[in-house]
Amino acid sequence: QVQLVESGGGLVQAGGSLRLSCAASGRTFSRYTMGWFRQAPGKEREFVAAIGWSGGNTYYADSVKGRFTISRDNAKNTVYLEMNSLKSEDTAVYYCAAPIPNPQYWGQGTQVTVSS
Repeated sequence: QVQLVESGGGLVQAGGSLRLSCAASGRTFSRYTMGWFRQAPGKEREFVAAIGWSGGNTYYADSVKGRFTISRDNAKNTVYLEMNSLKSEDTAVYYCAAPIPNPQYWGQGTQVTVSS
């Protein structure tokens, strides 16, 4: 069993930055490919980024490539999402999930609001 808790969301102006964190419980965290998803109002949940168990492989949606960076610290059971050059269309609830590509575990989500 894995529990995921996101933090770090908030209100930021367009062009600003935020860093999201996802703290995981469970001994098997380091074995999982971890991912971030987001869901904007009235839209379906969409993939944002993923990172392999060692941190060596990362994957991004085209919409965030070059602006977002996913990373992980297995010693801290935490995965991060550094978001730069934020746009109003990045406004959404962001969820941490594992394992990728077929998540069984989801966090409760953290709200990110980008004002233009």
